[in-house]
Amino acid sequence: MDTDRAALTAHLMARFGTAPDLPAELDGAATLARMANHRTIRAYATRPVDQALVRLLAAVALSAPSKSDLQQADIVIVEDPARRAALAAVLPDNPWAAKAPAFAVFCGNNLRQRRVHALRGRPFVNDHLDAFFNAAVDAGIVLSAFVTAAEAAGLATCPISAIRNHPDTVADILGLPPFCFPVAGLCIGWPAHGGAISPRLPLTATVHTDQVAAGGPDADIAEYDARRNLTRPYRETRRDDLFGTTAPYTWSEDKARQYAQPERTGWGDFVRSRGFRLD
Repeated sequence: MDTDRAALTAHLMARFGTAPDLPAELDGAATLARMANHRTIRAYATRPVDQALVRLLAAVALSAPSKSDLQQADIVIVEDPARRAALAAVLPDNPWAAKAPAFAVFCGNNLRQRRVHALRGRPFVNDHLDAFFNAAVDAGIVLSAFVTAAEAAGLATCPISAIRNHPDTVADILGLPPFCFPVAGLCIGWPAHGGAISPRLPLTATVHTDQVAAGGPDADIAEYDARRNLTRPYRETRRDDLFGTTAPYTWSEDKARQYAQPERTGWGDFVRSRGFRLD
């Protein structure tokens, strides 16, 4: 329908400041428009989320592509109040993790593949970084598919990478076996408000033909900083006590400040403690 095509273009314009031309023949415009209208929402209505729906969405998400059909993604749906509270305690900067009606943790799981080798009497010779990487990517694909499925059902979500800030504690809470590790948490609930589209870098920065475009990204970053501040300026600045005040305060300034401080320096040690070799 023309309304779906118009909505798709409008959402992409809001996201990127421009939109690709739509082909004359386009099936699924309504679905594409809904995906382009994605909004991360951290406030939820008090209405509970049926756990049967969460499990249905998990099944849909696990229908996503998997590297070589290895199926190395797991979803831990956290229902037990004590486990929810324990997870919330390691997420103090994400209070919505405690308030969301439903919560799940997406994990990479390489243990099953290793068990297959034991059952079949075959050597596991690819015991290097790729074993970890494949499981992590599978978990990320399933997380993305779950978000899309949840939005199709009218739910809102918020991924939480901070679940990896205290991975040993999270692994203990969830009883994760060796070669299984958390990738992200996900808040799930009925939205308390409509949210807003978060602007993204211009497509010239991230979509390439045949090879990554030569030259630096400075112009794209400058354009994005200015465009984002028009519609989604930062409400708070990061660590003025360390970096001083900067005006205007932009996306690039915020991200530079964020990664000018150590984050998850023990993650590699945790992954190795799970049994992985990262060479």
